[in-house]
Amino acid sequence: MDLVIKKALWKEKEKEIDLLIKSGIIEDILPHQPDKNYDAKNIYNAEGLVILPALIDSHVHLRDPGFEYKEDIESGLKAAAGGGFGKVMAMANTKPVNDNQEVTRYMKEKASSLFPNGPELYPIGALTKGLKGEELAEFDELLSAGCVALSNDGVPVKNNGLFRKAVEYAYDVGLKVIDHCEDVYLSENAVANEGKVADLLGLKGQPSVSEALQVARDILLAGYLNIPIHLAHISCRESVELIYFAKKKGIPITAETCPHYLLWDESLILEYNTLAKVNPPLRTKDDVIALRQAVREGIIDTIATDHAPHAKYEKETTFEEALFGISGLDTALSLTWGLIKQNEMTVDDLIRTWVIRPAEIFSLPYCELKKGDPADFILFDPEKKWLVTEESMLSKGKNTPCLGQELIGKVKATFLKGTLVFEEMN
Repeated sequence: MDLVIKKALWKEKEKEIDLLIKSGIIEDILPHQPDKNYDAKNIYNAEGLVILPALIDSHVHLRDPGFEYKEDIESGLKAAAGGGFGKVMAMANTKPVNDNQEVTRYMKEKASSLFPNGPELYPIGALTKGLKGEELAEFDELLSAGCVALSNDGVPVKNNGLFRKAVEYAYDVGLKVIDHCEDVYLSENAVANEGKVADLLGLKGQPSVSEALQVARDILLAGYLNIPIHLAHISCRESVELIYFAKKKGIPITAETCPHYLLWDESLILEYNTLAKVNPPLRTKDDVIALRQAVREGIIDTIATDHAPHAKYEKETTFEEALFGISGLDTALSLTWGLIKQNEMTVDDLIRTWVIRPAEIFSLPYCELKKGDPADFILFDPEKKWLVTEESMLSKGKNTPCLGQELIGKVKATFLKGTLVFEEMN
């Protein structure tokens, strides 16, 4: 064997296993035997650590090329490795926009040269040229260069006819469309959820129906065309109910949410906390309850970070002027584990939403920790307490509401292709 992981905890705390790895593949998984000696080049003692498949983040912003002061591919993938991610899908809102093969190839080549063993970067191509919503990008060109999906990211395509053409064209070349669901007319100039908190703070609110209307459009279109559409960062009960209705009818809709919508509500922006300013905005406590239930029941297919790093000065300003977004790669697994400790999710839910379903939806290889799988896994300390500080975060973006808070649960090591790519030394 090239590597043996000994005494790792698998799902149930009392179940200890040994993982045998050869040539980057899981050769075998055995119940731990204390007196068993393995002939291996390397042996890693994982006592007290939970073993999980490496996670897949299907929605990140790496800002490279063009906005490297916020994040670049090197810092973003370091944060991914430290957060337990083996694969990330990067949105197209770069500068220049990733609407052509040159940008796609730049992203992939830079990632593979810096991280030959991973984390792997999978670009998401722009749906329209320049993300302007006027003319479709060359989908076949983006596919051949390595894009795995298409999205207009945070600039929804308002023209329904053009969006229909985009969905059909994408399907023809074999790519899925990811849609940011927002009626921009209803949400114009909005910076928070429409409701009591926004009223109290004197802020322009975005109604939840702004999201739900676009969700309804995509559901009707997916059903009419019988073509899959993936709905990004779902934030409200109305959207959940529409997605439930669609799935009951067999409409090929899939959907994601983010840790921040499962954990926090609009009250977090009290005192004008710009670190909690995100789009779609944090909603109500009732929306949080609905989303947690939707994750448990599989109505929401995946969880993604929507990792949106910004420079410090872009958040340290007035609430209206602060940029939208939360930096999520460093904290996502710890936050998700917190939901498990609260009995709001199970480990199986975590693996389904962070690994299996994103891989299935976007046709990515993945590890399920079975014999013959690629040796992409993490060792997670479920009891490790750590303070979220600018120093403890690997991303350049320190813009998270967790800043200054203590979280429980931390990645100890990340192995990709059987190679150690990250290890927590503290």
